[in-house]
Amino acid sequence: MSMDFNLFMNDVVATAREEIKAAGYQELTTSEEVEEVMGKKGTTLVMVNSVCGCAGGVARPAAKAAISNEKTPDHLVTVFAGQDKDATAKARSYFTGFAPSSPSFALLKDGEIINMVERHEIEGSDPEEVVGMLQYLFNKYC
Repeated sequence: MSMDFNLFMNDVVATAREEIKAAGYQELTTSEEVEEVMGKKGTTLVMVNSVCGCAGGVARPAAKAAISNEKTPDHLVTVFAGQDKDATAKARSYFTGFAPSSPSFALLKDGEIINMVERHEIEGSDPEEVVGMLQYLFNKYC
């Protein structure tokens, strides 16, 4: 890979990280941080971030807009697939019954998976459709 490509990818990753943190999500970069959050009582939304187009064009905008709902999860967190590998693997270990996908959203209660919005549901959707999926889960479980 060329130096220019690496610099470009670093910018893409930095922008993706900042965008989700600015939306109010706590970034988890280690498996220990994931364990600490998953040990908390209440509902937790985990956004599995990535650098793909559907993350930037659909998932991150949906993550930001969805939390304008009356009912929201107690905890909003994010892990970055392909970047923070230990944190992502640890988070995915809680998503029992779901294949790894990114971007994706996992809703958990007291550390137990309730449901997910997976990549195949995000790809080909617009942000408003994903917001609707997330808010449906918030209204039902939060």
